[in-house]
Amino acid sequence: MFCGEIKNHSLQFKTMKKITAWFIHPPVTGTESIIILRLMAGAVFAWEGALKFVYPNQGVGRFTKLGFPAPELTAHFVATAEIIGGLLLLFGLLTRIVSFYFIVQMVIAVLTTKISLYLGTSPLPLPPAPPKTGIWAVLHEIRSDYAQILICVFLLLEGAGKKSLDAALKKKTVYRLV
Repeated sequence: MFCGEIKNHSLQFKTMKKITAWFIHPPVTGTESIIILRLMAGAVFAWEGALKFVYPNQGVGRFTKLGFPAPELTAHFVATAEIIGGLLLLFGLLTRIVSFYFIVQMVIAVLTTKISLYLGTSPLPLPPAPPKTGIWAVLHEIRSDYAQILICVFLLLEGAGKKSLDAALKKKTVYRLV
């Protein structure tokens, strides 16, 4: 059994090494127009993070109503991560890591807000105009979340593109190795 355990740990280590390399060394050969998607997603995350600090109903108040544990800590963590992550996307630095984080964050946001909207039990204010609950209300209210998630999926798979700090750092590393 001992030899089998060593092989299993070796395989796990190799798998983790591949996953880490995939995140840390993204492709940077994508079209220069990828910057448009980075500007859109990065700016939205950055200003939404700032809003969580500026307006308590968007930050601590919202997290309290949704029943998050330690709502003040959670709201400030999420807000800070959105500001920093948004700026990183704008500059195209650590794009895959940030995109993965935002995908997870947005899926959690959708699950914690849209299921109760569908059921009509949301602790948050209902939409100002019909539909107020049900699937059509969810589809209307989820549009921005959906766009942000899909842009982050694209950036996760394709990387930041040629006009990014990820690309500049990769060029610098290649030149040092040559």
